[in-house]
Amino acid sequence: MRPDAAGDEVFRKCTDDIYAIHAQVWDLFAGTPARNRDFLYRQEMGQGLPAFFCISEREPHDRQGIWAIETKPYAPVVRSGQVLSFVLCANPIRAKRDENHRQHRHDVVMEAKTRGRETMGECPGTADIVQEEGCCWLAQKGEANGFSICTGQVRADGYRQLRIYKPGGDIRISTLNFTGLLTVTAPGPFLHALFTGIGPAKGFGCGMMMIRRA
Repeated sequence: MRPDAAGDEVFRKCTDDIYAIHAQVWDLFAGTPARNRDFLYRQEMGQGLPAFFCISEREPHDRQGIWAIETKPYAPVVRSGQVLSFVLCANPIRAKRDENHRQHRHDVVMEAKTRGRETMGECPGTADIVQEEGCCWLAQKGEANGFSICTGQVRADGYRQLRIYKPGGDIRISTLNFTGLLTVTAPGPFLHALFTGIGPAKGFGCGMMMIRRA
């Protein structure tokens, strides 16, 4: 965000309201109201101002005059067996079907807490659950997306439960941050995952994996 826009109402919305953040980023790429999402984004803070890393099929266009935008082609080249450092903010859920074959999404952290209380009468510490269940979830995602995580070299933390207030009904999601090392096992699926994201809630800043040479 441009420093001269920091006092704008948009700035306050971008730091306080997840749906407003979603709407602001979407506005950069929307073009037309009917266009499908073809971008991923990750929010960080830079010098006290909101900053967004995006991967998109099109260049963003700032119609409000509040963003300083820098763009460059994104064409990563990866090879099988390559070890990369990565960061990822994800929505760690698993889809399961009930006895009536209806599909439900389960937060892996909360599910583990419930399972612990039911089987042991108590629940392990949240940090331990986040690390174990988060890494297990990511390892499973890696199997389908062309990578494996390096055992003992991935950290899962920053677990949050969020309520997103939006027109038509509220949404609840959880987010988890991952940092560490991975090994590319299948370059094709891995590149696809880099461009399309990992896990759900991509429209709310989840799923974009950023990589660099380890």
